[in-house]
Amino acid sequence: MNIFITGGLGILGNSIIKQFSKKNKLIIYDRAKNHKRFLKVKNRNMKFVPGNLTNNKLILKTIRKYKINVIFHLGAQTQVLEALKNPYQTYLINLQSTIKLLEAVRKINNKIIFIYSSSDKAYGEVTKGSYLENYPLNSIYPYDVSKSTSDLIAQSYSKTYGLKVGIIRSANIYGPHDRNLKRIVPETIINLLNKKKIIIRSSGKLKRDYIFVDDVAKAYILTFSKLLKSQKKLLVYNVGSKYNLSVLQLVKKIASLLNIKKNYFKIANTSTKEIKNQRLNYVKIQKELNWKPKVNLDLGLKKTIIWYKKNISEFKI
Repeated sequence: MNIFITGGLGILGNSIIKQFSKKNKLIIYDRAKNHKRFLKVKNRNMKFVPGNLTNNKLILKTIRKYKINVIFHLGAQTQVLEALKNPYQTYLINLQSTIKLLEAVRKINNKIIFIYSSSDKAYGEVTKGSYLENYPLNSIYPYDVSKSTSDLIAQSYSKTYGLKVGIIRSANIYGPHDRNLKRIVPETIINLLNKKKIIIRSSGKLKRDYIFVDDVAKAYILTFSKLLKSQKKLLVYNVGSKYNLSVLQLVKKIASLLNIKKNYFKIANTSTKEIKNQRLNYVKIQKELNWKPKVNLDLGLKKTIIWYKKNISEFKI
């Protein structure tokens, strides 16, 4: 099959690519120009196309040229704080890219399977125990709304035009290859390896599920496989874990694994416009796709730390 992956050089893209058979033609679309630096997977059947998510002509040309069978739409403006500073640009990139890709599927070949990378943040603040897939999407802040809106748009195209669409609402992903240094796991590891103090922007009490990237990638592949074989047009799954920690708990966990015991963080409490508590119920994907997270938190963080130690020269701060 010919597979088109937006944001393919990111943490999730790298992991998904690894899990595909080398018989598939993989078209990696990403704004980064030096793909050899970021993409560590060896596959002769892989083609890199540099481009921005707002470059509609290039995206359409690529889908037509390579006769794409499935699109994994992972690319986005993913920075929560950047979205607060520049909501217009966030909405422009995240909404436009989703709509343009779905329009391409509708007009070029409505048999193309579309997998959208949504987020637990699409739900907004949790009001009871944990989010179920049928809960309303009640987000407030710009990044969160860009995800919930794109999620609804993808559902709309499936229900209105009969497109096969899979939507993954994932918890906070961590693991090797994450160069988004505003995320808590890479920021904490890199700072501690460089003997720098962690500045926790929030109160430190914000709670999230944390899940290792390879477990999330597996959920994407299983969702794609289900859509390929099933008559169903729309699949929506939560992908979470049992590891629901506050920011401070996670920072302390990483410090403990690095054998750092004191004076390594400061709580600034300057970031107040964020969801306080999130927790995903992932029973549905367990039952329907026989998926469950396999990598426990300690092992996942150890693997992640090892990768950053090997590549720390890239992250001098």
